[in-house]
Amino acid sequence: MLTDETATMGTENDPFGIEQRILDLLSERHGIGPEELERAIRLAAESGSSPWTMASRLGLVAESDLASLLASALGLEVVEEEERPDGPLFEGAISPRFLRESRVLPLFLEEDRLHLAMADPTDTYVQEAVEVATGHPVTPRVAPASWIESLVEALYGEGRGAVKEITDGLAEEAHPNEDAEMLKDLASEAPVIRLVNLLIQQALESHASDIHLEPQEERLRVRYRVDGVLIEAESLPANTTAAVISRIKLMARLDIAERRLPQDGRFSMRLQGKRLDMRVSTVPTLFGESLVIRLLDKHGLQLRLDSLGFQGDALHHLHALLELPHGILLVTGPTGSGKSTTLYAALALLNDDERKIITVEDPVEYRLEGINQIQVKPQIDLTFARALRAIVRQDPDIIMVGEMRDLETARIATQSALTGHLVLSTLHTNDAASGITRLRDMGIEPYLITSTVNGIVAQRLVRRLCPHCARPEESVSELAEEWDLDPAQAEGRLLRAVGCDACNGIGYRGRTALTEVLVMNDSLRRLVLHEADADDIRHAAMADGMISLREDGKAKALEGITTLGEVARVTLA
Repeated sequence: MLTDETATMGTENDPFGIEQRILDLLSERHGIGPEELERAIRLAAESGSSPWTMASRLGLVAESDLASLLASALGLEVVEEEERPDGPLFEGAISPRFLRESRVLPLFLEEDRLHLAMADPTDTYVQEAVEVATGHPVTPRVAPASWIESLVEALYGEGRGAVKEITDGLAEEAHPNEDAEMLKDLASEAPVIRLVNLLIQQALESHASDIHLEPQEERLRVRYRVDGVLIEAESLPANTTAAVISRIKLMARLDIAERRLPQDGRFSMRLQGKRLDMRVSTVPTLFGESLVIRLLDKHGLQLRLDSLGFQGDALHHLHALLELPHGILLVTGPTGSGKSTTLYAALALLNDDERKIITVEDPVEYRLEGINQIQVKPQIDLTFARALRAIVRQDPDIIMVGEMRDLETARIATQSALTGHLVLSTLHTNDAASGITRLRDMGIEPYLITSTVNGIVAQRLVRRLCPHCARPEESVSELAEEWDLDPAQAEGRLLRAVGCDACNGIGYRGRTALTEVLVMNDSLRRLVLHEADADDIRHAAMADGMISLREDGKAKALEGITTLGEVARVTLA
């Protein structure tokens, strides 16, 4: 691993040149400047840690990036996710406290050698201590510190988690009423940086879409939204509230001193080898600012309609609607039903060199290559309507409006569709048919609706069953009667959630969409012109072949994709 060339690079304190090589890589790969590097070296000397470990704690380099860098510099392997041990090794020989403080984790034995995950494999003292304690020679491997900490707690936990260890290092009291400079200093402390990074790391490992930080009188409540459902995590002491909230606001470039008004921002960071965008929202509450972080994983974004849950006739009809040269296609559903993701998937399908696509969004959640995206900014009067008026003069082929919120926006979108543009947008309605009545209620004349609206998609998100632990449903006959199913057809096909290690005991992993696609035809246009209500439009659409959300959910339950309980949770009988 060490060559003659690298050996000649050494100094008296660093005979093999390892330390200098790691510091050079930190500077070259991650743009850490001389002053930041000098600060990390100085603080490391004071605390007895390595400069690269201190750089990670200061937030100068992500833990996953540091692991890759150390592996490259030392000629070691990075621990893969599937190599996580199933149970504790040498539990009596090594104390959990030593593992936590040293940030190491025994992985497995191979030909009498112990493979040891280490956050800092340059620490030869720790390697030697493990060899003495276990009686096995050690093969060091590199892993992010938070990955090791979470597994040590899971496998060797004594009721004192990694989060608690960090919070013990914070000041006893941190009041939200402290001035901006004090809060900024507090938010820049290494324990706070490490704590916030750990919260985000744990959310990512849990496949969460959001992190909710909610100040209470006695604690800072932490919850993760996993597959649309909030899951309680380990709460933080109340004295950490100001520090943690201030740290996240600092990262999102929000005003730390402003604690009376809601704020929105965003930031990016690199975790587990990929860059994540984070959207931050704060609102003032009784015991401090409630903060939500939306994790936007562009790499995990499914931009294919069939991957999102569209299948069969619904997929065929949607493709046909997107191939039309002009008109309006609406996607409806409540907040969090995946409307924006469906629009992004549609744009990805339409995006080519022959079309100009412009979007107006609030906010821009994902940045798409080759598409002109506009962020609405009401504070400078850049509203949906004003942006729409401007982009029509940009000669676009396709326009995507994040949401039709008011009559002015709806009117401009309608005029754009009449003048030869394909317009994609969203509405907050319960089903596809209600989208027509919503436009009418907003003030759009029925004749304009019939002339411009090509189709309306409604959708809901349900959790997918974990493929590793789903089991056949036991009460098939009762469910078949309740859901109007053929018992013989349902037997063995309806599954239930159980829970296993792969899904963290929840029984579900990932989500899919229940969909209904209403295609405007002559019979529906006549109903619209006669101002029929949503129920009449829905019944006519189903008579023409539209599959409702609930029927699509029943079909997906019979395919073993989800459960009838999930379908009932998001649809009306």
